[in-house]
Amino acid sequence: MAKLDITIETRDGKAEAGVFAPPKPAASRQAGIIYYMDAFGPRPATDQMAERLAAAGYVVLVPDLFYRGAPYGPWDAKTAFGDEATRTEIMSFINGTTQDMVVSDSASFLDALAKHGVTGRVGTVGYCMGGSRALNGAAAYPDRIAAAASFHGGNLASDAPDSPHRRVGSISGRVYIGVAGVDRSFPPEQSAKLAQALREAEVDHIIENYVGNQHGWTVPDHGVFDAAGAERHWKRLLEFFAEAL
Repeated sequence: MAKLDITIETRDGKAEAGVFAPPKPAASRQAGIIYYMDAFGPRPATDQMAERLAAAGYVVLVPDLFYRGAPYGPWDAKTAFGDEATRTEIMSFINGTTQDMVVSDSASFLDALAKHGVTGRVGTVGYCMGGSRALNGAAAYPDRIAAAASFHGGNLASDAPDSPHRRVGSISGRVYIGVAGVDRSFPPEQSAKLAQALREAEVDHIIENYVGNQHGWTVPDHGVFDAAGAERHWKRLLEFFAEAL
C-alpha cells in the first residue's frame, strides 16, 4: 500500500506526516484515523500498523509529534532505553511535546484528513505516549472525533493538570483502553481513577487488561512485542472502529 508523505502547517511550524489510503474508495462517507505515535517516532513499524488500518478501509494519518525538534533519531525501539544518553534524549522529546501542543496540532491533523478525502467520522488511536494524546484529542474536538483508543498508554490518570482523566467529560464519542498487564506508567490505581472518571462522565467505554503483556506489546519492533497479544489488540481495535466509525 502506497504511503503519501505530506507536510502539515500547524500553529508552531511544519509537521511531516504519512497518509495511508484504503485500496478502494469508500462507498459512503469516508472515515479517517489519526495515529498518535509512541516515543520512538514514525518509522517502518508505525507504517506497517497504519497500512493495516488502511487495509480495513480507513484513511490513516501518522503525524510526527516531535516535529518541533526535528531532525532526530532514528532510535531503535528494542535498545534505545538501555542507553542512558539516548533515553535522556527521548525523554526530553516526550516531556517537551506537551498535551496542549498536540491538542493544538490535532486541529491541523483533522484538516489534513479532510483534505485527503475524509468526509465521515474520525477516530484516534495512540500507543505509549500517544495514548494520552488520542484521548485528549477526542476531548478537545468532540464534534469531530467519534472514537478514541489507547494501547499501553502511560499516565492516563496522573496528578498532572493535563491528565486525560480530567478531560473525559468533554468526550462525546466512544473510548477503548487496552492496558498492559505489566506497566509502571499506568498502575492499577490510575486505571481505577480513569474508570471512575469515564463512568461519572457517562462516556461509552471499555478498559481491557491484557494480562501477561508488557508496555509496548502491540508494536512489532519493540523488544516486548507479543504476536498473540498484538493480534488480540487488532481484533479489538478493528471491531471498535467498525462499530464507532
